[in-house]
Amino acid sequence: MARILIADDEESMRLLVARAIGMDGHETVTAQDGSEALEILIESAGRFDLLLTDIKMPIMDGIALALAAARDFPDLTILLMTGFADQRERASGLDALIHDVITKPFSVADIRNAVAAALAAKKTG
Repeated sequence: MARILIADDEESMRLLVARAIGMDGHETVTAQDGSEALEILIESAGRFDLLLTDIKMPIMDGIALALAAARDFPDLTILLMTGFADQRERASGLDALIHDVITKPFSVADIRNAVAAALAAKKTG
């Protein structure tokens, strides 16, 4: 199964997403902001199959994290999450770097399907 890094400043969202993805047998590691997530990526030499990050976070937001992750770990698949239309718009220029943007709120089935699609695209891409 895949190794997935989840970055979100809301603990309840991190736990929900980690639990949902774990139902499919994936290993999850969580971070409370982009800066912590980037540290984890660097310490692990990018050994993750997927980065799933919220866009709007303090310290380092998901866009800055996605840019740094794509630069340092170009094989890493990136999936963004947001509940804000303006943040989704900011991400639209990142199509070459990210797989997709998932709109919050989402169901457990939605996040599981989005992760499965991103991982499947990685295998074929």
